[in-house]
Amino acid sequence: QVQLVESGGGLVQAGGSLRLSCAASGRTFRNYDMGWFRQAPGKEREFVAIISASGGLTYHADSVKGRFTISRDKAENTVYLQMNSLKPEDTAVYYCAAGHYSSKWSDYDYWGQGTQVTVSS
Repeated sequence: QVQLVESGGGLVQAGGSLRLSCAASGRTFRNYDMGWFRQAPGKEREFVAIISASGGLTYHADSVKGRFTISRDKAENTVYLQMNSLKPEDTAVYYCAAGHYSSKWSDYDYWGQGTQVTVSS
């Protein structure tokens, strides 16, 4: 069993930065690939980024590539999403998830409750 708690969301102006954190508990956390997804009102859940269990592999969606960076601290059982050059279209609830190295939300077994990110123009 893995429990995930996101934090770090908030209101920021376009061009600003935020760092989201996902604190995990559970002894098997280190065995899971970790992903970030987001969902804007009226839209489907969208893949943002993923990092392998070892931390050696990462992949970012084209819409965030060059602006967002996923990382993990295995000692702290935490996954991060550094978000720079934020745009209004990045506004969404951001979720972290534990599962298998995939951009499909259905491949993930555990989800956090989400954290709201709002980017004003």
